Amino acid sequence: MIRRIFIMQHRMKTHQLSEEQIHQLLGRSQTGSLTTLNSDGTPYIIPIHFVYYKNAIFAHGLPKGKKIDNISNDARVGFCVYEMDKLLLDPNGNPCDTNTKYESVIISGTARLADDINEKGNILKKIVEKYTPHLAGKELPINMVKGTVVIQIDITEMTGKYYS
Repeated sequence: MIRRIFIMQHRMKTHQLSEEQIHQLLGRSQTGSLTTLNSDGTPYIIPIHFVYYKNAIFAHGLPKGKKIDNISNDARVGFCVYEMDKLLLDPNGNPCDTNTKYESVIISGTARLADDINEKGNILKKIVEKYTPHLAGKELPINMVKGTVVIQIDITEMTGKYYS
C-alpha cells in the first residue's frame, strides 16, 4: 500500500498533485533520479530511465556497479522526477520573487532485483515501449534478458506537488 505524506511545508499543503496527476507525470517523464545508500550511509544519486508500472518503478542496467552493490547492501531508496515548465519572473524585476512553474514526484521505497526471467522480459518490453516504441513488439534475445538487471522499487511513500 502506498502512503501519501501530507505533513510538509505550506506549499505542499496547497499545491498537491492528485493521484491521477502523479501517475501522469510518472508516465511521461523520461528520466528520474534514483538515490541509494553507500556502505558509509552517504547518498548516491544517479539519473535513470524508468517505467512506472503496477504502482512500482522499474529500471534496468548492468548486473554490476555501485547502484547494484548499494541496493544489495541496503534496499532503502529514494526516487524523484521533476519537470520544469518555465520561470515565473516577478513583474517588478525583483530576483528574489522569481519562481518556477513545475511538477514533481518524490518517492521512498525499497528496491529489489527481479530474478524471474518472465518478469524481467515483461519489464524490459515495457521499457522498450516507452523509449523506443518503433521497436515494440520485437522479440528480446533471451541472452540479453538474462544479462540485464531489472530493479523494482516498491513504493512506500509518494508525494507530488506543483507550482504554477
